[in-house]
Amino acid sequence: MGMFDYDFMRLAFAGTTLVALMAGPVGWFLLLRRQAFAAHALPHAGFAGAGAAVWLGCAPLLGMVSATVLAGLAMACESPEPHNPFAPIRRDAMTGLVLTASLGIGLWCLHRANGMASQATNLLFGDVLGLTLGSLELLAGVLVASFALMGFLWRPLLFASISPVQAAARGVPMRLVGLLFMLAASLTAAASSVVAGALLSFSLMIGPAAAALRLQLAPVPGVLFATMSALLLSWGGLALSWQDDAPVAFWIALGAVGLYAGSCLFMRLTSHKRGVAVRGEAP
Repeated sequence: MGMFDYDFMRLAFAGTTLVALMAGPVGWFLLLRRQAFAAHALPHAGFAGAGAAVWLGCAPLLGMVSATVLAGLAMACESPEPHNPFAPIRRDAMTGLVLTASLGIGLWCLHRANGMASQATNLLFGDVLGLTLGSLELLAGVLVASFALMGFLWRPLLFASISPVQAAARGVPMRLVGLLFMLAASLTAAASSVVAGALLSFSLMIGPAAAALRLQLAPVPGVLFATMSALLLSWGGLALSWQDDAPVAFWIALGAVGLYAGSCLFMRLTSHKRGVAVRGEAP
């Protein structure tokens, strides 16, 4: 029998598709805004919410989404100040503090939950093959919310990310844009944790986006490249996991690294060819 003959595999492919469609655009902007640390910290912050949800008898995924959103908004409170050279340091410091507090709260909640802790632990490493129809509906709702936010923010967010000083001078509400973007990033990080787990979900957001930026693609082609790459990584991870029973997250992480390495090799080869061409045309 083929893998699509099983309901759990069809649900898994549908879930990874939804997550990849969110991870591509959000990851591209996270790297453009130099917030890769936030992509790493947000899923771990959601772990606290998953632990609290298990302790209170709620769905771990719902708790993870709620906690990740709160953590993202807290990180965005230390918004970038275009004219302040120490703003990136302060932003990273806030991200680290939120991460530290979240991990501590998560461990305490798991300690209180005792035997039920395995439910939240699944979100640390990913359990895409255990997706239910209810989880898929929640993911679809998160996708709609994330897409709506990114569509609303596209122009001011792109301007604020590429040229923050000019954007602030032109009246772009930098704090509001940062808060709304971190809300979209939080939703995406929580959803990605379902596929790759909190420990590796940032690979879906960072790997494809890093390759797109390394290839020096323009904004729209770059976002499309990152999104399609995230889709291929997710689908490929599922297919390879079906063949050899290795974790899906392992193949996604390995593919993300390979994708970036391939983009570096491509740029090196093309730059070498351009250099040879220029030298050949020189008198």
